[in-house]
Amino acid sequence: MKYNMTEFYIDGTWKRPVSDATADVINPATEQSIGQLALGNEADIDTAVAAARSALPAFARTSREERVALLKKVLEVYTARIDDFAKAISLEMGAPITMSREMQAQVGIDHLKAVISELTELGFEETLVNGDTLVRMPVGVCGLITPWNWPINQIVLKVAPALAAGCTMVLKPSELTPLSAILYTEVLHEAGVPAGVFNLVHGEGSVAGAALSRHRDVSMMSFTGSTRGGVDVTKDAAETVKKVALELGGKSPNLVFADCDLESAISEGLEACFINTGQSCDAATRMLVERSVYDRAVEIAQAKCAEMSVGDPAKSGGHMGPLVSDRQLFRVQAMIDIGISEGARVIAGGPGKPEGYETGYYARPTVFADVDNAMRIAQEEIFGPVLVMIPFDDEEEAIAIANDTPYGLSAYVQTADNARAARVARALHSGMVNINGAFLGAGSPFGGVKMSGIGREGGREGIAEYLETKVIAIPQ
Repeated sequence: MKYNMTEFYIDGTWKRPVSDATADVINPATEQSIGQLALGNEADIDTAVAAARSALPAFARTSREERVALLKKVLEVYTARIDDFAKAISLEMGAPITMSREMQAQVGIDHLKAVISELTELGFEETLVNGDTLVRMPVGVCGLITPWNWPINQIVLKVAPALAAGCTMVLKPSELTPLSAILYTEVLHEAGVPAGVFNLVHGEGSVAGAALSRHRDVSMMSFTGSTRGGVDVTKDAAETVKKVALELGGKSPNLVFADCDLESAISEGLEACFINTGQSCDAATRMLVERSVYDRAVEIAQAKCAEMSVGDPAKSGGHMGPLVSDRQLFRVQAMIDIGISEGARVIAGGPGKPEGYETGYYARPTVFADVDNAMRIAQEEIFGPVLVMIPFDDEEEAIAIANDTPYGLSAYVQTADNARAARVARALHSGMVNINGAFLGAGSPFGGVKMSGIGREGGREGIAEYLETKVIAIPQ
């Protein structure tokens, strides 16, 4: 199908950009250009923000029932086009088509259903115990910046709650993955989102993203991406003292205790690290294993890794696809080299591309054993298929190693002792903890602490990010 990559969606129509800058959109499996994407500048952002500002008063006055009906229509249109999204995501970022359909595209349904459910029950006004009235109102015009690794996941987690809250918005998706954003814009248009409520401008973060973050008529910035990018958005937003929500990086620990089903724990741990070719902020990239079973865990990891394969993302199956870009491949390869130089032991994978995949941004699924948590490969987010294995002696040491990181997004615990699982989960400095293969469902708040971000996305907490609180005192 054709994608409109030369225009921006502003005030309900597709418009030619002011900027004449463009960039190639690259298929990471073939390294060939899909087409030329228009890149916006400050003037394009000004036009989009003006449209959002103009549409705000009317949309902010809509009732909860009107917004529920609108979101249900968005869900209906999106569901009918889910296969288009799966193909687009596979083409633009290399997710294998099976995974793209079952996970990447499917979350667009799951998260939207959760927002609709929560909006139906959310109270926008309440009387406090002192008699005052508390009112929750839309924050205003929102700037939304989304990443390339889970493109629809992050778009829906921002656009849906902003609509639910009565906000208007400008979306700047990653220039690496514009196709899914274009398709979602078509969905919103067909569903009847009023003109100016949603606007789309493509562009580089340092140009369009910075202009959006600095804009005086933008009341809130919601950013998902690297911690460095989040710092830049925060600095740009500070001058106008706007609200900022950040979902950033991670280096999530996976604590494997000796009493668990070791083979299942290691197998699931590898999957939790390598899914989406390791390009997930909450990937379980640090596997901490109790020393009494550590050697056996290393053997299992080595054997399981040997069974993994990479392949063409256009083909069905459970294989791993390429990384998203040449830049990302270079970063992953550089970190593998650093791990070797630091003295970690490669038990699977290693430097270079997989055999037979000279073309495409493919990396070998790699596991390092005998890693010290002070090593760079244990402290820095690699964002690729690289797992580090670290031994620990007891529960106290496991918690200490797990928390010894600048990040705090997610964590994983594997143990047959329910009391220990609950105790350890509460001691971990992270926004989320997944126990024995469980994973949080759509509607649960997603986000972290420390350098992993500020705020939460998903469900009721996600809608709350786009609301401000007003208190009205009435004579008694």
